[in-house]
Amino acid sequence: MIVYNVTISLVDQSIHQDWLKWMKEIHIPEVMDTGYFLDNKICRLLVDDEITYAIQYTCKNMDTLNEYQEKCAPQLQEKHNKRYGGKFGAFRTLLKIIH
Repeated sequence: MIVYNVTISLVDQSIHQDWLKWMKEIHIPEVMDTGYFLDNKICRLLVDDEITYAIQYTCKNMDTLNEYQEKCAPQLQEKHNKRYGGKFGAFRTLLKIIH
């Protein structure tokens, strides 16, 4: 199993509530509707002076993730960028579930 971890820091903290609602109600459901992921988690980093989240999506293997990244990710990321461009920073990491 693979965890596709997207870490997002909100540079403009005034968007926090709108961004979180949009992620929960629109973006994450759209990602899950692609059929590539088995589940997801929204985690907030425990730091005092910034708003940072890790959104974790679990898929069965790297082939599945690669197909998602090729066929779906660009359009979904573009929607996020159009709505919140310049107000966040993001990076992605991959984790392998061992136990």
